[in-house]
Amino acid sequence: MRNLAIDAERLWGELMETAAIGGTQKGGICRLTLTDLDREVRDWFKAKAEALGCRVTVDDMGTMFARRPGTADVPPIAFGSHLDTQPTGGKFDGALGVLAALEALCTLHEAGYETYAPIEVVNWTNEEGSRFAPAMVGSGVFARVFTRDEAHAKQDRSGVTFGAALDAIGYRGAEPCGAHPLSAFFELHIEQGPILEAQQRDIGVVTGVQAMRWYEVTITGQDAHTGATPMNLRKNALLGAARVIERVDGIGRAAAPFGVGTVGLIENKPNSRNVVPGEVFLCADLRHPDDDMLDTMERRFEIAVADACDGLGLGVTMQKIWHQPALRFDPDCVASVRAAAELSGYSTRDMVSGAGHDAAYVSRVAPASMIFVPCRGGISHNEVEFTSKEQCAKGAQVLLQAVLDYDRKLAERGRATKNG
Repeated sequence: MRNLAIDAERLWGELMETAAIGGTQKGGICRLTLTDLDREVRDWFKAKAEALGCRVTVDDMGTMFARRPGTADVPPIAFGSHLDTQPTGGKFDGALGVLAALEALCTLHEAGYETYAPIEVVNWTNEEGSRFAPAMVGSGVFARVFTRDEAHAKQDRSGVTFGAALDAIGYRGAEPCGAHPLSAFFELHIEQGPILEAQQRDIGVVTGVQAMRWYEVTITGQDAHTGATPMNLRKNALLGAARVIERVDGIGRAAAPFGVGTVGLIENKPNSRNVVPGEVFLCADLRHPDDDMLDTMERRFEIAVADACDGLGLGVTMQKIWHQPALRFDPDCVASVRAAAELSGYSTRDMVSGAGHDAAYVSRVAPASMIFVPCRGGISHNEVEFTSKEQCAKGAQVLLQAVLDYDRKLAERGRATKNG
């Protein structure tokens, strides 16, 4: 099967072509989920898949499935990722996984290669969670972590609901989300960290994903004139937020080297230069590979928020909006990735993902695994995010070979069942 080789130039060309949809002046992409730009890249993907003879279907969360038939009547082996981005996203986060899967499908099509199982490219909806929180809500509904109605009711910061935005771009499909069985799912992604580059490894064989939790916190004080309000009489919500942010950073550092804590979103009201801030909304993100350790980090966070606000006479409300336990990927899928890298002649490193991905939710309802390729400086969620043409090609080649290896396993099981 090694003679099946993806076309590195074609893959790179399509990465650059789609990067122009929502492209920014700094070379990144702003393509938020369920916007007109998201619709445009979805239309591009649909046209490319149909040109390969694929049947494209869409579920009622907007997730897209492009299927190439197999010789057996079994659920498809799927691969893919997402096409939505952060507000200041890069060219490779998510897009590489979808376009590499599309390139692998094109390679099979051109070779006339018949697989045992149908092969399917997936574009999951709202992986990033930058417009509608939490992240990975499309795959989350698919895996029955959230209900469809719950997801459709989510609002962005301007009050637009997920369901209304989905209808506005015309991508609410007829198929109920989750009513789409899979034999397996593979996801190629940039590492979004510095390990592969530092160790000069070609491929990360992802064995699992660390636990993570998101929190929304609203701190309430009192708007007041900055010149007329004495320091000892102020209820400065932004000061409380600053203390919370510092404590979150300390919680992450105390749980090193694996734990991390971040406040990445903050909204200050009324946000006027001569008004003591009366309200701050912030989001905190805590992660660790061990669930018990993350429990400890959560307790420290709750205490930190209470201490910071009580000491300043501030009110506070806090809600945990997302909780993903630590997980291990399917051993057979992981073995297929490892075998594919070995067949392709690439160096590897086993690793646990520090970031959340759609494969994590899909793994609850189907065997799954992931493939990582290096990214320069480990930088992602940033317009300067970069992965070389060669690294993209290596990842796509391993993705193709992993799917074919798993397809061979399914065929062997099918023959054994038939003969048994």
